[in-house]
Amino acid sequence: MNFKVLLILFLIALFAWYLSFLATRLDRLHHRVETSWANLDSLLQRRAAIAIEIARSDISDPASSLLLTFAAHQAREASVKDRSQAETGLSGALGILLEASTNIHNLAELDLLRELSELNAKIKVAIALHVESVSRTQLIRSKWVIRTFKLAGSAPLPVTYEFEADVL
Repeated sequence: MNFKVLLILFLIALFAWYLSFLATRLDRLHHRVETSWANLDSLLQRRAAIAIEIARSDISDPASSLLLTFAAHQAREASVKDRSQAETGLSGALGILLEASTNIHNLAELDLLRELSELNAKIKVAIALHVESVSRTQLIRSKWVIRTFKLAGSAPLPVTYEFEADVL
């Protein structure tokens, strides 16, 4: 009889440890999503700042400059709900400007374009990391044990934004 009680207590303790392990893992995944989003957001903010610098330079004509400035300000100050549309708009404006700017010889302007190109590469990597983090977290949160025992607590389900699929 004592052996059965000890076995049951051991199994309960083992299950409690497993739930604790899952909760800790889920917490780390949520932290990873938040960190990857913070990194991506800072890169996108920097891209908008460079877009404003490009708009103020001689790279763009007045009409393109106005369009680029508007798109950059929209991207910098967009709410979470409007962020996808604003970032897609900025990507489009930058794409149009970069296609039109072929005769640039000023060293400062070339540096701006080089920095923008490097930043675009970093943004692509940051997007891939963020999407992977969100996917992993959503996968873990879909498990029945996580849902049944509410191990996610009150943390919102992480989502990806539409612009992450087609930025740049």
